[in-house]
Amino acid sequence: MTGRQAAHSIIVALGVLAASVGLAHAASLSVVVDLSDQEMTVREQSRIVHIWSVSTARGGYRTPVGTYHPTRLESMWYSTIYDNAPMPHSIFFHRGYAIHGTTEVGNLGQPASHGCVRLHPDNARVLFNLVLEHGRTATQIVIQH
Repeated sequence: MTGRQAAHSIIVALGVLAASVGLAHAASLSVVVDLSDQEMTVREQSRIVHIWSVSTARGGYRTPVGTYHPTRLESMWYSTIYDNAPMPHSIFFHRGYAIHGTTEVGNLGQPASHGCVRLHPDNARVLFNLVLEHGRTATQIVIQH
């Protein structure tokens, strides 16, 4: 078993344990971004439904750490700061920071952004639809080291 597989097994076990003792998050949709692993784990209730590679802030930039709820959803947004760069399926969670699709899929799994959390466009669409389904207040976004 690789280190990544072991970590995923531990995450699943902790989710089952939390649910069994009544400690599951009030949020019905949980999105956890691990900056160290450049990975996103998506849970519905306490069940892991997706694990995806992401790109977060590269050197000189930062992705804000903390716990958030989506503040705004835009099916298509263009960056007002970075040359109108396309940001499909944007889920804004803190000021101008968002989770969104990227055309730079070759960079997924490593830091590459100005601070946003980038996903494969197909995964961004899936996540966007999950947030729409569950609602902003029932969705929790956790960015951690």
